[in-house]
Amino acid sequence: MTSTATTLTFTRKQAPDWLLAFWKEIDDKTFGKGFDCFAEDATCNLGVADWHGRETIRDNLRAFIDTGFTALHDVVEYWDGGQLKVFRGIVTMTPDDKSKPPVKPVMTHFFYMDEADPTKVSRWVGSVGPIAF
Repeated sequence: MTSTATTLTFTRKQAPDWLLAFWKEIDDKTFGKGFDCFAEDATCNLGVADWHGRETIRDNLRAFIDTGFTALHDVVEYWDGGQLKVFRGIVTMTPDDKSKPPVKPVMTHFFYMDEADPTKVSRWVGSVGPIAF
């Protein structure tokens, strides 16, 4: 078995504008320019999701949010490791059905930046949960 080790140095920073714009698009249910942070051929593994392409990511997140709740993403911490960015936060999910209480699952997300264009995310791996209404 062959193993390769990689060492990265991470710096805790304020969340960058591109990440805040992305979460805002979801929170506002607009799904617009905030998704431009993804490369056209980006992949997303969010929980069990395996989505390929920026437009597929956008469409599937829109479909998920349209299942009856409003989200509000809060940044707890953001770590910049150059090619890899790590985000931890809490998302308040408020059901449209006011008889159900909001839930606040913890999120952890890894954003791998594109080698050809390091201003774009090429792969997003994340987890949220558990969630239950």
